Amino acid sequence: MLFWSASRRALLSLLMLAPLVVSPAQAELYPSKNITIVVPLGAGTGMDIVVRLYAEKLAAALGKPVVVENKPGAATMLAAVQVATAPPDGHTLVVLTSSALAINQHLYKQMNYSPENDFTPISLYVKSPLILVVNPKLPIKTVPEFIAYAKQANPPLNYASVGAGAFQHISMEFAKQRFGFNAVHVPYRNTGQSVTDLAAGHVDTGFVEAGASIPLIKEGNLRALAVSSTSPLPLLPDVPPFSQVSGASDFEAVSWHVLMVPAKTPKEIVDRLHAEMNKIMSDPVMKKRAGDIGLIPIDSPSVDGMNDYIKAERTKWGALVDKIGGLRGSQ
Repeated sequence: MLFWSASRRALLSLLMLAPLVVSPAQAELYPSKNITIVVPLGAGTGMDIVVRLYAEKLAAALGKPVVVENKPGAATMLAAVQVATAPPDGHTLVVLTSSALAINQHLYKQMNYSPENDFTPISLYVKSPLILVVNPKLPIKTVPEFIAYAKQANPPLNYASVGAGAFQHISMEFAKQRFGFNAVHVPYRNTGQSVTDLAAGHVDTGFVEAGASIPLIKEGNLRALAVSSTSPLPLLPDVPPFSQVSGASDFEAVSWHVLMVPAKTPKEIVDRLHAEMNKIMSDPVMKKRAGDIGLIPIDSPSVDGMNDYIKAERTKWGALVDKIGGLRGSQ
């Protein structure tokens, strides 16, 4: 009786898990229904625009509609949780960034998903750099001048971001640690307000988003010193990468967009999606469209290569957050 009871419990457990298992036959029939891509930012953002561009092409390649669902909130974690717990059958995907996969776990005491274990990457297709800007009234025109000025400034320079733990904040802290200067953080509620105050001279400097700052840069209301990526930004080809003009060739502070599926999605489905996305994002038209909104298109690494890159980013930003201190306890 004991053996039968244990066997029955095991059978019932297997039956309960059965809907979550995708058989090889199901993988061969993929896709069998509409596909949803969950976007952790609002409609009209740079991320959303690019996703909608490739969703249309992905639908044509797979023969099923691809629906884009915007689910912003909780520092991109709402979208991450939704897809982490979705069936691993390739019909629910999510676009995640460095925040969700490399930074949040070092900021928040509790998360309802595991960045390391709940996802499989499909395509890492763009990097999202920031631009180091200063108010043009400051006597700073280059990155070496910025570093030298910041080291000597008394009182210290102040810099804008959209809050403690935001990527703009962490990027400046990364530069401070790397180059040994001081600067005082001035947090804002949103990017628009921070950029407006930068242009008005109420704040000295900051790493800012391309879309919000480029119009002010072109009007002469902000001075761009460098982009935070290791390659130039297509919209600002004359603004050098920080790594090229700072003496630190490995310096890079960028977010990135990676399309992911739940972990345990069959390899056949992962490989097909990876191949289709490589075709779509290698199109020069797609690359130009991404570049036109302030992103840097890249050729996606392999699945293993993406995992290695994300792991390295997690280590890099985690070490910085731990060194800054005081952030985790506030969340």
